Amino acid sequence: MIKQEIERLREELNKHNYNYYVLDNPTIPDSEYDILLHKLIKLEEENPEFKDANSPTVRVGGAVLDKFEQVEHTVQMQSLSDVFSKEELIEFDERVKNSLESDYEYVVEMKIDGLSVSLEYENGVFSRGSTRGDGSVGENITENLKTVKSIPLILNNAPDFLEVRGEVYMPRASFDKLNDEREINGESLFANPRNAAAGSLRQLDSSVCAKRNLDIFIFNIQQIAGAELENHRESLDYLEKLGFKVSPRRNIFKNIESVYEEILKIGEERENLPFDIDGVVIKVNAFSQRDVLGSTTKVPRWAVAYKFPAEIKETVVENIILQVGRTGVITPNAVFTPVKVAGSTISRATLHNEDFIKEKDIRIGDTVKVRKAGDIIPEVVEVVYEKRGEDTVPYLMPCTCPACGEKLVREEGEAAIRCISSECPAQTARRIIHFASRDAMDIEGLGTEIVEQLIENGLIRDVADLFVLKYEELVNLERFAEKSASNLIDSIKRVKENNLDRLIFGLGIRHIGNKAAKNLSKHFKNMENIINADIEEIAEIEDFGMIMAKSVRDYFDEESNKELIGRLCEYGLKMEYESDAVSEIFAGKTFVLTGTLPTLKRSEAQKIIEENGGKVSGSVSKKTDFVVAGEEAGSKLKKAQDLGVSVISEDDLLKMIK
Repeated sequence: MIKQEIERLREELNKHNYNYYVLDNPTIPDSEYDILLHKLIKLEEENPEFKDANSPTVRVGGAVLDKFEQVEHTVQMQSLSDVFSKEELIEFDERVKNSLESDYEYVVEMKIDGLSVSLEYENGVFSRGSTRGDGSVGENITENLKTVKSIPLILNNAPDFLEVRGEVYMPRASFDKLNDEREINGESLFANPRNAAAGSLRQLDSSVCAKRNLDIFIFNIQQIAGAELENHRESLDYLEKLGFKVSPRRNIFKNIESVYEEILKIGEERENLPFDIDGVVIKVNAFSQRDVLGSTTKVPRWAVAYKFPAEIKETVVENIILQVGRTGVITPNAVFTPVKVAGSTISRATLHNEDFIKEKDIRIGDTVKVRKAGDIIPEVVEVVYEKRGEDTVPYLMPCTCPACGEKLVREEGEAAIRCISSECPAQTARRIIHFASRDAMDIEGLGTEIVEQLIENGLIRDVADLFVLKYEELVNLERFAEKSASNLIDSIKRVKENNLDRLIFGLGIRHIGNKAAKNLSKHFKNMENIINADIEEIAEIEDFGMIMAKSVRDYFDEESNKELIGRLCEYGLKMEYESDAVSEIFAGKTFVLTGTLPTLKRSEAQKIIEENGGKVSGSVSKKTDFVVAGEEAGSKLKKAQDLGVSVISEDDLLKMIK
């Protein structure tokens, strides 16, 4: 009786999921659905012998993994060649025409801006889901994909085996809601829905992914056993009958002119869609003709992606505000009337420096055109001069620092205007924020607002003061409770064991990034040697030069900085460099990383290389030994191929250290 009730509830919930998330036609209120779901959860908890890996209850998540396993794709998940104009589209059509002896037709679909995944089904049951990765190797994200409610866990009248490819995305409404929640909680905001979707699918705790309201469109069959299909449009119709949410627009066109007309129509409708698209995909329909056209090692010859230009919107510059950086650089920022661009609302953008403002003649009150560079970073494209008011005046950068009132200077050959006062409070806050940042000392819980609060309450004046903070001083402050105060004190204590290079980077020496800090620490071995080194010796370090060497020398020539180092040493911070190399497999070898790797972040791959004695460079040259290429590798990959440099995958890299 209990088993029958569980099976009945599963069947009913699956039907409601399909109606709501695939057909967009809910048949019961959310409250009634929640009652049914919680009833099933309770029955499964009380009767664990009847639990099922594909029950609707897995939609809420709960599985927590230590890491994602690798998945080798039996059928390569290829990327597409991009075209950006009608002329390039016609060139693609000419290549198709010259290769085929018979008439052909195209299927045109919207290119969803999300994350490409593979879904595998055995006898109609969802068995595995994975990311695209580099096309050959991806990550097993099955538990997270089960929380995407538009993915069917069980197929009706299914073939023996089926692998499909789809694009997971975050609807715009879900993205706005998620960022609103993160802003309230003081968390960093996602740049766009695509980043949010990708970050959600990489959560090791599937319950986090379940709360993000992801969706999917299926757009291709990768493998199938038990059914014969002749063309792409037929295959999408077939997938829809199986219960998949397929490409929402999949019309057939007989010639490239009508294809281009469809592209223009989709472009006009783009802004009003409930999800982001970044282009249109054009595919030859017949599978037999695709076989004739074939593929390269990376892309099919029977399809292209027409990419839309970056979305540009008009808005008004309401103000220009100044930000004082940790090195004293004064950066002007435009404050806009909020405008939605490329999936998210922007209200400000950097204006870089005085020269940029003068070149574009940007004034407060101007109407300007804005876009997102790379669909991420807001930027001003140009001023709409015909909409300029008569009362606007050219913007002039100030002569004094907005934070401390000291005179600003512009050094010869530099675009930046700088405050050089060592007492500037804005620089103090930013230096401490930088010191605590993840790539520097990584003090957990010490964000911008906490740093400003500690400065305002007179508890810290520089980074050394962090190490004499007391629990009793913190616990009575606003935003602090007993646990948060204790956690911050513990975080500060832990970073005393950080290696010397992290401390050097954390000091915020001008021109010295984390890579230069490591090279400096490796060369001189300890802080005392660095302090006493002459400028010529510093300049000879790998990837250094006289400008960087002068910055290091100038920093340590300042008595206040030497006093700061002395206090940090007194408080127990590590002043010696300990090599983190675990082997010398890559000794003397230079690597360049390009593209998106399937399982590793760039920083993780760099750490692996450096731990094994190798060096990571930012550019390809004849001295490069290996280029590690991932998805969407660009000019660096081409240059490596032109120079005959060995190109390897992430998998090759990991095999080398084994």
